[in-house]
Amino acid sequence: MAVDRIEAVRCRLCGTPASPAPSLRPDEPRCTTDGPEDRAAAAAQQRFEAGRRLRWLLTTVRPATLLEAGPADGYFLEAATTAGIPAAGIEISATATRFAREQLGQTVHHGSFETLAPHHRAHTVCAFHVLGHVENPRTFLHAVRTALSPGGWLALEVPNTAAAVRPVDGRWPTPTDTRDDHRWHFTPETLTRLLVQTGFRVISHDTVFSRFYQQPRARWRHVRKLLVEDWLATGSPRLSHPHLGDLLRVFARHDGRALGR
Repeated sequence: MAVDRIEAVRCRLCGTPASPAPSLRPDEPRCTTDGPEDRAAAAAQQRFEAGRRLRWLLTTVRPATLLEAGPADGYFLEAATTAGIPAAGIEISATATRFAREQLGQTVHHGSFETLAPHHRAHTVCAFHVLGHVENPRTFLHAVRTALSPGGWLALEVPNTAAAVRPVDGRWPTPTDTRDDHRWHFTPETLTRLLVQTGFRVISHDTVFSRFYQQPRARWRHVRKLLVEDWLATGSPRLSHPHLGDLLRVFARHDGRALGR
C-alpha cells in the first residue's frame, strides 16, 4: 500500500513538515484505564516496550549516565536503573511525575526539558516519541546538546511518515487535523538533516513496525492484519526495515562543534 505523503507547512530551515495541532496539556494523563486489571495490563505492556527500547539502546551504547526527556510514567527509567544504569528524567506532566516517583521510585524532575536540561549533565539522552510534540525541535535539540558532553549520545524514536503502511485508522494526519497531537512529522531524511544542523553526527538509523512493540500474544492475535500488510508493503516479514517501518529510531552523537543560536 502506498503511503499518502503529508502535505504540510514546512520549516524554512530544515524542511520538516509541521502540524499545528495542540500539544499535550501538562497534566493530561498519558493513558486511561478502567480498573486494576487494565492498569496491570497497561503496566505489563509499558514494561515490555521499555525492555525493547533498552535492548536497542544497549546494542550501540552503554550509558555511564542517562537522562530521559519525557519519561511519562517512568517505565523506561525503571528498566535502565534495574540494569544498573544511573538514570533520571524530566517530565512535563505533574501526574506522570508523581507516578514515576511514588510508584516506581524513579528520579524524575517536573518541568520543561528545554528549561531544566541545561542544568544536568549526562552521557546519553533518550527521547522516545517526544520530538514530534515539542514547541520547537531546534530548541529542544539545543537543550539536549547542552546536557551532553562532547561525544555524548542521543537516542531518538519518532513516528516515520515515510512508512510503507498507513496508520491503523487508514490515514496520515494533515496540517489541520486536531485529533493528532504531533506538531512535527519526520522522515529519515528530514530528521537526519535537522540533527546535523543542530550539531549532531548521525551514527545510524533504522525503522521498526508497530508489531515490534506488541507482546507475543497480541502480535499473534493481529498477525493476519499487521504482518500481512507489512509483508505486502515491504516484501519482508521482519519486524524492522532500513526505512519503511512505522517508527524511526536514530542514534546520534554530540559532534563537539560550537553552535550559535
